[in-house]
Amino acid sequence: MVFEVVEWIIFYIGLGLTTLGALCDLFGSLGLLRFPNFYVRLHAATVGIIGGAVVPLIGVGLMSLCSSQLGVYRFAVATIFFLTAFVTMIVAPIGTHALAYASHRGRVVKVEPKVIDMLEKHRGGEK
Repeated sequence: MVFEVVEWIIFYIGLGLTTLGALCDLFGSLGLLRFPNFYVRLHAATVGIIGGAVVPLIGVGLMSLCSSQLGVYRFAVATIFFLTAFVTMIVAPIGTHALAYASHRGRVVKVEPKVIDMLEKHRGGEK
């Protein structure tokens, strides 16, 4: 009886994380449409990736742990979800950082007004 209650609690936590991920996707897509320049839009895309992919993957992994329909395979399915979330959480910020650095280094996107540029020393500019 106690184990069933714990399963339902974990299931609803997973359901809440999945709903939170859908909201992060919504806010990330609104940010992509509304934000003014490339770098801020890149931040919104990263929020959409981390909040909209990693959080729901963890939620679905928790829900699959509580699913009796999967039988003994539920641990394997949950492990796959958790590993996918971990890899996405590691790779997504690295990719967006590389994109931002390459666009700044190549002077593809001009940002005005410039408050401070910590990467000017790489171009041989003012210090």
